[in-house]
Amino acid sequence: MKFIPVILSGGSGTRLWPISRTKYPKQFCELFDKPLQTLTIERLQKHGKGLLVTSEKLKDMTEKDIIQNNLKIEKVLYEPTGKNTAAAVALACHYLDLTGRRDEVVGVFSSDALILKEQEFDLALMAAVHSAAENFVVTLGIKPRSPEVGFGYIQVKERAINTQKATEVLKFHEKPTLDKAKTFLSDGHYFWNAGIFIFKVAKMIELFKQHEPDLWNSIVKLKQDLSNIEDVYSKIKNISIDYAIIEKLASQELRCVPCDIGWSDVGSWDALVEVTEGMPFSRTSLKQQPVQITAKGNAVFSKQQKKYSIIGSDDLIVVDTADALMICKKGESQKVKDLVDTLKLNDEKIISEHVFENRPWGRFEVLHDESYFKSKIIHVEAGQRISYQSHSRRAEHWILVKGEAIVILNDKEHILKQGEHIFIPQGAKHRILNRTNSIVEFIEVQVGSYFGEDDIVRYQDEYGRK
Repeated sequence: MKFIPVILSGGSGTRLWPISRTKYPKQFCELFDKPLQTLTIERLQKHGKGLLVTSEKLKDMTEKDIIQNNLKIEKVLYEPTGKNTAAAVALACHYLDLTGRRDEVVGVFSSDALILKEQEFDLALMAAVHSAAENFVVTLGIKPRSPEVGFGYIQVKERAINTQKATEVLKFHEKPTLDKAKTFLSDGHYFWNAGIFIFKVAKMIELFKQHEPDLWNSIVKLKQDLSNIEDVYSKIKNISIDYAIIEKLASQELRCVPCDIGWSDVGSWDALVEVTEGMPFSRTSLKQQPVQITAKGNAVFSKQQKKYSIIGSDDLIVVDTADALMICKKGESQKVKDLVDTLKLNDEKIISEHVFENRPWGRFEVLHDESYFKSKIIHVEAGQRISYQSHSRRAEHWILVKGEAIVILNDKEHILKQGEHIFIPQGAKHRILNRTNSIVEFIEVQVGSYFGEDDIVRYQDEYGRK
């Protein structure tokens, strides 16, 4: 019997705004030495080559992550729109059923959680797989570190932590009040529900048929090549796997492996402060060491090349990006969601986009944006190329600052070396190719009447874009 990891990579992660944004969610952010999704796949791939379920909108970043980090993924299942975790789990089960793996054991994991104690995690996972093979639905229960009101809880029969044994689940509890969370913490029979579930594919299909027949009947209409997924998903119910299936199960169907695996959902700036305390700064690419005068307990997260200093204020969280600055008191970061809701009313762009954008060939960052000109720095990865394109409302001037590139201008080839430049007239067909083994960087200065990314006519593109 094989074990198949299923990694869910959906949410927007706006609780970590301004670093995480709708088009650049938490799992891709460089919060640590590697993005959370990369760390998750690397952690699981030694147990088996799995599936990744994510949004069609994240396709470019997903494929880039897999290729650049040489990640072992059997298949990526792209959802046209997010319909919560029940739909994602049903989609994975249906795909595995179609490919003849109905009797295999599956583990469902979030792409954006951190696990610091991998040895303990491996032991707990193997115990869960063994129990799932006996036709139980198994979850990993996380030992609570505090009376947390933002998580659901799992009440188990045995309070002792034994990462090699699954115990009976008595009840699932919704997010509690603070007083109740304190009671849960002192009792010892209650563990955080991290949304990690292990089960046989056939068992979960049976449960979908029993508890969510309409959802499952929609999913089974999907063709193996998923060519009709947009139509199917338009009719699917939006519900979590917890509400749809897990919390409806009788205790004799459920098991839990209580464990202490250094898990964090990194779901707020307070959570990030907690998990990074004691970490070397080399592992936390965002964390800065501020100069503090009559100040203590402050945390600064930024990739900006600035010196941060704080005078006379304690316990602040400071998050600085190229286009936004957020400051809050420790213990108040759950209100970032309310802040995002407020910002959304006046400036949708600031919560959805950064000044940089990832592309399948690399990335660009806006340096300056005015009504009469726009400048960018553009990075083209080794062996990659920009689409052959033209613009009807702007001309461009390219200045190569790193590497060596080939520029195609109206079907004519030009070699561009560091320090050299070329002018792209309005309406001219053009592209840049990097045939070297190192990155190419160039400055682009746009002049014209409009500088939006939709002013592109593509004549040839290796990435299937139109």
